[in-house]
Amino acid sequence: MTRILVFGDSIAYGAWDEEGGWVERLKKFIHKRNMNKDNDEYDEVFNFSVGGEDTGDVLNRFEEETSTIINEDEECIIIFAIGTNDSHFYHNENRLQVKPEQFKKNIKKLISLAKNFSSKIIFINYTFVDESMTTLYNDLNSYKNEYIQEYNNNLKEICAKNNVHFIDIYKIFVKKDYKKLLYDGLHPNSEGHKLIYETVKDFLIKNKLLK
Repeated sequence: MTRILVFGDSIAYGAWDEEGGWVERLKKFIHKRNMNKDNDEYDEVFNFSVGGEDTGDVLNRFEEETSTIINEDEECIIIFAIGTNDSHFYHNENRLQVKPEQFKKNIKKLISLAKNFSSKIIFINYTFVDESMTTLYNDLNSYKNEYIQEYNNNLKEICAKNNVHFIDIYKIFVKKDYKKLLYDGLHPNSEGHKLIYETVKDFLIKNKLLK
């Protein structure tokens, strides 16, 4: 049995998708795949995503939550889909939610901890946003593509240096008519979630990460 653990924020949790989000779609695909197998080996998906969380929040709970699911004799795939909230900018305080240097430290620490459980580690970066819609709370807070891209670049570089899988969702959204893939300028709509799901599913199959 291979267990797939997903740690993320509201996008990975499934916000604004009528089918429950890209992780839920992946879970349904895995269930159907299990039913078509002619042996007793099967996979499971566990979603540990929480809306509003950043890399520091996931780091604080990752080890304990993973330990409750994974046994020593079990294989697992760990997927991190986190970081959008790290780039959240607070105008009145002139700061990002998580500073770039701290973000990089958090990612490196997550990789180090994850390697205690698995060699199959995947990071998914963050979607393109519609900046005309992502200014929140009377212009006090916002999400901007320049910050998201900076954090994405940092994540990609760290993954490469640590031999960790990286899925570039941002690049895929940029190539598409991304505004049609977003519900509120920040979270993907059902079509956006479907695109993320198909990208992750195809990656898992292509790289032979599933049995």
